[in-house]
Amino acid sequence: MNSVKLEVQWSPIHSNKFITWGTEICLYEIAQIKDTVRPSCIKVSDTTVAHLLATNTSHHYVKCVDIYPVPEPDILLAVGQANGKVILTTFGPTAFDSLGLTGKELVPKHARQCNAVAWNPVDSNLIVSGLEKYRTDQSLLLWDVMKSPSSSERTHHYNASQTESVRPLAEAGVSETINSLAWFNNEPKCLVAGVNNKQLKIIDFRDPVKIANTTPTKAVYSLAVNPHNDFHLVSHIDNQITIWDTRYFEKPVLTLSQARPVTKVLWCPTRHNLLGSLQKDSASLYLHDIQHYGGGGEDTEPGALERTIAPPWSLASNPTSFSWHPTHVNRLLAISQQGLTDYTVYERITLNWSTRSHLVWNHASKSFKYICSNDHTYKALGDISISTKSRALAEYGLLPELSQNGELADDETLKNLWQWLYLSRSLVEDGTIPSPDNKHPGVKTVLKLEGQNSNSGFTKSEVVHRPWTDIGSNHTAKTYRSPDRDKALQLCGWRFEKDTNAPYNNLFLERLEREGAYPRATAIAVFNLCLRQAIEILNRGANKMSLATNLNIVAMALSGFSEDKNSMWRELCLKSRSQLSDPYLRATFAFLTADNDSYESVLNENGMAVEDRVAFALMYLSDSKLYDYLKKLSQKLCDEGNLDGFLLTGASLEGIQLLNRHLEITGDVQSCSLIAIRALSPKLLQENQVQIWIESYRNLLDAWKMWNQRAHFDIAMRASANEKPPQQMYISCNFCGKSISAFMQGLCRAKGPFGRLGSTSNKLKMSACPSCRKPLPRCAICLMHMGTVSGLQVTSGSSRNEEESKLTEFSNWFTWCQTCRHGGHANHITHWFQQHSECPVTSCTCRCFSLDASCKVGVGVV
Repeated sequence: MNSVKLEVQWSPIHSNKFITWGTEICLYEIAQIKDTVRPSCIKVSDTTVAHLLATNTSHHYVKCVDIYPVPEPDILLAVGQANGKVILTTFGPTAFDSLGLTGKELVPKHARQCNAVAWNPVDSNLIVSGLEKYRTDQSLLLWDVMKSPSSSERTHHYNASQTESVRPLAEAGVSETINSLAWFNNEPKCLVAGVNNKQLKIIDFRDPVKIANTTPTKAVYSLAVNPHNDFHLVSHIDNQITIWDTRYFEKPVLTLSQARPVTKVLWCPTRHNLLGSLQKDSASLYLHDIQHYGGGGEDTEPGALERTIAPPWSLASNPTSFSWHPTHVNRLLAISQQGLTDYTVYERITLNWSTRSHLVWNHASKSFKYICSNDHTYKALGDISISTKSRALAEYGLLPELSQNGELADDETLKNLWQWLYLSRSLVEDGTIPSPDNKHPGVKTVLKLEGQNSNSGFTKSEVVHRPWTDIGSNHTAKTYRSPDRDKALQLCGWRFEKDTNAPYNNLFLERLEREGAYPRATAIAVFNLCLRQAIEILNRGANKMSLATNLNIVAMALSGFSEDKNSMWRELCLKSRSQLSDPYLRATFAFLTADNDSYESVLNENGMAVEDRVAFALMYLSDSKLYDYLKKLSQKLCDEGNLDGFLLTGASLEGIQLLNRHLEITGDVQSCSLIAIRALSPKLLQENQVQIWIESYRNLLDAWKMWNQRAHFDIAMRASANEKPPQQMYISCNFCGKSISAFMQGLCRAKGPFGRLGSTSNKLKMSACPSCRKPLPRCAICLMHMGTVSGLQVTSGSSRNEEESKLTEFSNWFTWCQTCRHGGHANHITHWFQQHSECPVTSCTCRCFSLDASCKVGVGVV
């Protein structure tokens, strides 16, 4: 575009046409890029271009423009000029020429600037113009464009040709400046005007002398009526946008303060209560979503959700004006000194996430879309809630063997932790590690470092110089041994053979080989000074792994090991070690080339498992260095929430902090709760943080209606706490109110006057209350009295280990509806409701089955 375009306006009757105006008025048509090859087009978005259809250069000093709102093939414009005239014009010959509208001039008595012009939205023949003030002349003029001028009516003062002109239908605003104006959509004779920079006036042209309503304000610019609600107005002044309600016109219902002066504000015609605004020297578009509010009698003012967007204007300067599309949702045109932009504001969607991981959102303001937990999106996200639910269904954490739970976790770190819990419990139970109060002591506990401010808690270690026996070398390595270190090594999974001095276990290394962990097995063999065995492991791995060549080369390098500090072998290993991709192989050569018992390269090799680094430190670090290393490593792992740190902390207060940090990072409240009830002592289970985990996980299972999983979790929790669950339900007699449970009555004691109930052949069939002897209710199905004994029976016999078993089978338990109180034996009621939904009692109309929430668990409700 060669001309400067300062304003833009969509046509209210043509969905693909708009005008721009500044020093000239231009008509454009929007089209898709693929539909056009015209050279006169301007790209306004990634998918659309604007074709210049016509240009009107007949009118100068244009101050305001409005488009004729009647559906016609052609466009008729009302152009307000600096001299006060309103001229009707078109872009070339049109149908309006025959009606005498093209070129018609609406001339005021006295020349002054026309600030606003607007066609009436109901009566399209009417148009209103707002002028600057002039002495005692009217500034708000209403015209009928279809009215012909009479011969007696002449123009005044400045029109030398004395041509005929149209006289206004009505006038208002004596000696007032009209800053802006807007018609009401449903009131054909009423409009609102911003007057004299100090008032808003509502004028009814049926009686223009009488002002319908007025309010004092300086916010008189960009005045507009909400297209969806005639009661709501908007205007602005400086950096304030004001919202008005004509029913309570004394003060604005909402004032929105902005960072910069506002240059334009418009209601969106396709969205209720949405405003768009531009600010001076800003490239952003500001959206204000006005929230619902009550009447003026309420003291609270409405709210507004404000949003700032930065459209890709593809312009070199900030936009000067914009226009909403009249029918396309949230679409607008913006104009600047450099070009045009066609942009659609995307809605902020509302998301709803159910406890069953159904994600629902509004789509295109017409429908809802949702995805469920089986959708591939969740698999890609790795949502912890989906994993938690699937693990709960598989009884994760509740399997009797601790190591089995790791297989269900589908996470390598969790798998290693559950296997370590199994190992530590085994070492405690077989007496290898004495720990009566803690079944899962950590390395720091075994080394007596917990709660110590120094290494004074250590048992002093013995220095042992061990030779490289399997290669016949006299070279020795300085190691440290103590009973506590030996126990800690076993916690790391490095087993000692008790009948020899070899600090490695062939079965352990064979297991690593079977798992394909040849580099790890090699490193552990070298750390235990078994160089020949390490080379054999590499050779076997070279025959089975795809990286055979690399392992062969490593084996060759190891075979050239030299104790000489100045040897070429050592020099080459130091230079080439960093090129090895496997962390265990790097650590192997770092150990072989270490100087003066400095093993930082091994201890800080993060690719190695924590248990292997700790085990290495237990063998090669002095007491003081070991203390410092374990302290720093423990702190680092706790800060990272790395569950491998449980090896160091064990089931302790520090271990609880580690689990809590892991929870903060991953959200895995399930694993934290289950590890707590399976590993922590009853005393530690009472910690407030642990109770929060447990209660959160129980609530989560309740929200998912996973009643069975919740029950199993509660049973495991009570068992770990060595706590008998309190009785939660009592069955009392309807007549005397006392319990009818034989157990509560003391009838099931193994010894004493009621010991006869211990015999299985002489079970007491209670068909009456033990206290008042009144008969119990009848079963609604079999009509027999509810005659079961609730409690435990003890089998007779002289065996030292007396067995306890349930006296009452579930099929004979009392069960009843909580609404109608009818019921019977559990198995009878279960069979009845497999085929019926109503109560089995003939006169009762209660639909007991439909009241049971558990029967609806399978229904897919979001």
